[in-house]
Amino acid sequence: MNLGIMQGRLSKPTNGHMQEFPPDWQAEFELLPKCGLSHIEWLITKGSASHNPAFDTSTSLKEYPISSLCADTLVDSAIIDEGYLRKHLEPICESAIRNEIGVITIPLLEESNMEDTEKRQKFKTLIREYAIKYPNLQFSFECELTIPGLQDILQLSNNFYVTYDTGNITSYGIEHSEYISTFHERINNIHLKDRTYNAETVSPTKGNTDFALIFENLFLFGYNGPYTMQTARGKTGHEIDTVLQHKTILEGLHNAK
Repeated sequence: MNLGIMQGRLSKPTNGHMQEFPPDWQAEFELLPKCGLSHIEWLITKGSASHNPAFDTSTSLKEYPISSLCADTLVDSAIIDEGYLRKHLEPICESAIRNEIGVITIPLLEESNMEDTEKRQKFKTLIREYAIKYPNLQFSFECELTIPGLQDILQLSNNFYVTYDTGNITSYGIEHSEYISTFHERINNIHLKDRTYNAETVSPTKGNTDFALIFENLFLFGYNGPYTMQTARGKTGHEIDTVLQHKTILEGLHNAK
């Protein structure tokens, strides 16, 4: 199991946020082998955009095991604005090329949700241009969106992929078996988390996400890509203990298949 973690989860919360770029980001990479984890999904947020090392051309990230650049800064209603994407997505693409990171995760949820057909059409027009401009990058969409809605985006380019977030799909009410069977050829990253229906993120097996069913279907279709833990935070100051507990649970469910 190629298991990694979302950046920031091995550190105390930054400025009280559940998900934020950590000031001591190097320390998390040092902790990876100690925790038995393989990679980190690098986080780019609005709070870190001005000082994120991913944008520092004098800093190379090539030596670090980074699975993807997660563009949380795009969670904004302005994602359908050409100028906003030029300001926020283009530098992420340039960083990915410079640092030899092949995947950019684009969250299409909350303010950047693409349920509205007109909004989605505007986004499709804009995002297709990035697939053309950056043919060596994979743009992986993490969605709160119906299966037909996501298919509508993916059909535009062979560079478009799916970040399958187990908790978000549970909360959104989509059947996991159908989701996996539909998108298995396009899933290139999996965010492992548990959520309750239409509600919060909870510790693995404490919500409504059927991990046994999920792993069974992923095995059926031969998924061998990365898994990235994005599980609920525990008590502040006990981040490593929480991660190791969740890792044990998830690996146990995975290996049972």
